[in-house]
Amino acid sequence: MGHSQAAAANAPGLSRFGEFFHTIDGKPESSGAHFDVINPSTGQPFARCPDASRAQLDSAVAAARRAFVPWRELSFAQRREYLLKLGQALKESIEELAPLLTSEQGKPLARAREELNRAVAQFDLLSRIEIKPEVLRDDAQGRTELHYRPLGVVGAITPWNVPIVLAVPKITQALYVGDTVVVKPSPYTPLTTLKLGELAQRVLPPGVLNVVAGGNDLGQWITEHPGIDKISFTGSVATGKRVLASAAGTLKRVTLELGGNDAAIVLDDVKPAQVAPRLFQAAFVNSGQVCMAIKRLYVHDSIYDAMCDELAALARKARVGDGFDPDVTMGPVQNKMQYERVLGILEDTRQTGARILTGGQARPGDGYFIEPTIVADIAEGTRLVDEEPFGPVLPVIRYTDVDDAIRRANDTRFGLGGSIWTNDLERGEALASRLEAGTTWVNQHVGTEPGVPFGGCKESGLGREYSELGLKGYMEAQVVKVARAG
Repeated sequence: MGHSQAAAANAPGLSRFGEFFHTIDGKPESSGAHFDVINPSTGQPFARCPDASRAQLDSAVAAARRAFVPWRELSFAQRREYLLKLGQALKESIEELAPLLTSEQGKPLARAREELNRAVAQFDLLSRIEIKPEVLRDDAQGRTELHYRPLGVVGAITPWNVPIVLAVPKITQALYVGDTVVVKPSPYTPLTTLKLGELAQRVLPPGVLNVVAGGNDLGQWITEHPGIDKISFTGSVATGKRVLASAAGTLKRVTLELGGNDAAIVLDDVKPAQVAPRLFQAAFVNSGQVCMAIKRLYVHDSIYDAMCDELAALARKARVGDGFDPDVTMGPVQNKMQYERVLGILEDTRQTGARILTGGQARPGDGYFIEPTIVADIAEGTRLVDEEPFGPVLPVIRYTDVDDAIRRANDTRFGLGGSIWTNDLERGEALASRLEAGTTWVNQHVGTEPGVPFGGCKESGLGREYSELGLKGYMEAQVVKVARAG
């Protein structure tokens, strides 16, 4: 046993959640190697996760390929029934899994329960969407239809910020349309997803859903694997580019939902006291670790100081701490690497002369806690504004001309989401349509719906998840032409 394995084995409370296994061909499997999973509220290992070998990945892919033909032959309704059973099994396990999710991700326990409940609903809602052949031509010469057929085996690679609510839609969309799946969760938060795989062993045919955990090598093996037909990846822009390059060797279909640096523009006709709570929630949800959270807040000069005051007051009221404390509203940054990156951005911010109104530093003690931070008098050309911090930090940027604010909001390589905040809804809609982003809102920010496509433009991604459009991304278009007799 290596040093880190020994430390994990001796960690207090390690046995609370028992042992963890991959799911391969409907059966649990361990591995010869393991890695520590860190509780971000303590910075210490609390569990050990099996580290899948290349041979185990090959077994999982082979199982998915064997299961594919009988699975695709089922009707949409039959596949939906299986998904509803898996959703019910997850629902019945929420009280068991929520503490595990909080332990590995850090979010407050109530938010962990919310995430699991949202995932349960996705099994149902995403499998209600109809995919039907489209008639392109029907005349005396013949009939031409556009059909959609399952692709094959989908490799789903999921992130650490909301691991279950981002894994379940990939699983549901793929399985519902007739594909089979190999899921790789983030090595920072693999455990709840492994438990979801264990639930699947009880309700799905063997090989239909396989869950394997591991590090960067496993991700590379999946994206290169000739037995995988599509990659659905959610994560950073940098990693997404590597996924796309790796998948190119076999021309896999690829859906990428990548980072964002979402701008929200507040017009001069709103009252800061009324709008600030919604802006704060949209920026600091999950401690700012949401791809579509507000990352840049542009506020008109006439209400700028009042808005800064309101946001700073909300930040001071936020309760940061261990997710098992019922009074806590914000948990830690999920992992040490991200924690150090956010602290580095804050240090660079101090050098710019910007005003840190509140927060701006790590909380003393154990864990990866950073106080919610509001930064004023800052502009483009700084790391905090130009990059995606992905942490509890919000820059508030002054503007005087809304056309200039739109230009500045669009002057980025990101294009995931954006919003306009105003009492003039017609004007707000017109301005929102000018934001270069996959989703734009008026008087709201953050949130997805199963029936509405979601994804980014520019370097924020390729393709869409959710809705009929998203489901078809897990299928291959096929033209069927029938000539009339005679």
